[in-house]
Amino acid sequence: MIFDATVLGRTLRVEVRRSGGHYHVSLDGEPHEVSVSDGVHGFTRLRIGARSHELGLEREANGYRVSFPGDSLSVELAPATRGGALPARRDHGPARVTAPMPGRIVRVLSQAGASVIAGQGLVVIEAMKMENELRAPRGGRLLELLVREGQAVEAGTLLAVVA
Repeated sequence: MIFDATVLGRTLRVEVRRSGGHYHVSLDGEPHEVSVSDGVHGFTRLRIGARSHELGLEREANGYRVSFPGDSLSVELAPATRGGALPARRDHGPARVTAPMPGRIVRVLSQAGASVIAGQGLVVIEAMKMENELRAPRGGRLLELLVREGQAVEAGTLLAVVA
């Protein structure tokens, strides 16, 4: 099964293959071995590699509300765009990191000029009493970091530029 999942404004291509009681899951081409079982108090136990997570899953119109200790988020699911192949990656030109929602910057995790790797945390934004770490979309140099701790931001505000 191939579909696109959107979380906090970022869309990932997800491919899922079931093999017995386990799943082979690919997120934008990165493979993960996943198993699912019943947890306690109505939660679902999700094991990804060697790490185990207790999650609440609630069906929403376009996907799921995923709840975990101290936080929750919506995951919007859609049929994969035409073709089963991954979309071509845009690794040329600067990558812009923007605020997915209005909130307040609670932590700055890097500094302008620093080398970053794909997935490295750049800033933590608090919105609706939840903290969300925004990560580098790819490796490179953090050209600009345009926010400071305590700063209020609107959805779509440019926070950082990675090249």
